[in-house]
Amino acid sequence: MAGRIEVLISGFGGQGVVRIGQTLSLAAVYQGLHTTMLISHGTETRGGYVRSQVVIAGEPVDSPVVERPDYFCALSSAAYNRFKHLVRDGLILYDPGYLEPDLSLPVRHIALPARDLAVKNLGREIFANAIFLGALTSLMAGVLEPEVVRKAMLERIRVFGEENVKALNLGYSLL
Repeated sequence: MAGRIEVLISGFGGQGVVRIGQTLSLAAVYQGLHTTMLISHGTETRGGYVRSQVVIAGEPVDSPVVERPDYFCALSSAAYNRFKHLVRDGLILYDPGYLEPDLSLPVRHIALPARDLAVKNLGREIFANAIFLGALTSLMAGVLEPEVVRKAMLERIRVFGEENVKALNLGYSLL
């Protein structure tokens, strides 16, 4: 892999923002890539602001800060409004159940109704994060291998393994 890939995931506490970042970073390590991850969150645990910044590169990472995300997963309206301006050449993956995007921005937007799909297919919205992870893995084809992401996810998310794998596969198949 040449270059540097920046991923920004943001939403509110309880959506799995940190787990998505941890899984991406762990998968990158398993594939012999260099990676860093930063987490920022408000003082609240559930329902407060959360952000994961992941950098993946073929050589040592000089700065762990995501400044121009190649991929921005917006899991809430507040997150979208706070970080959409950082995306210049990348794309924004968002859940239309949580936000209405500003399509006048000169970047690609991809709607992913993860919350609704999680409820419809798995009975609980808690699996929306694995759907996002699967879609992101699909978008990052050639960087992260799906089986390695699945392995890393099962190590980071230790409950509802079968359902999370179904959600991951569903998200991967959508893009």
